[in-house]
Amino acid sequence: QVQLIESGGGQVQAGASLRLSCKTSGLTFGSFVMAWFRQTLGKERDFVSSISRGGGRTDYLESVKGRFTVSRDNAKTTVYLQMNSLEPDDAATYFCAARVGNELSRRSDDFDFWGQGIRVTVST
Repeated sequence: QVQLIESGGGQVQAGASLRLSCKTSGLTFGSFVMAWFRQTLGKERDFVSSISRGGGRTDYLESVKGRFTVSRDNAKTTVYLQMNSLEPDDAATYFCAARVGNELSRRSDDFDFWGQGIRVTVST
């Protein structure tokens, strides 16, 4: 059974940092592109960042470039999202996702497995 379990969310003030983790099990982690998406109430799930199987290629939503860093530890089957200088617009439920293969994508439909999501709240 494939599981993706996010952790590290919470409520912070604008300008603070959080690190999200997504621990996976039940899949060959090194065979999957990993990504982070986020969603606010009533809106579609938006791409945030992705990372290739070996970690050598990454992609970011423009508005988070320079503030967020995606990384992975294949030995721990975990992907991370370091979020610095958080802004109120970053508040959302964050989901990690896994896609078979090594092609980065920004489309949620391209991803095969999803976590349950974790909430990030940013106050002013």
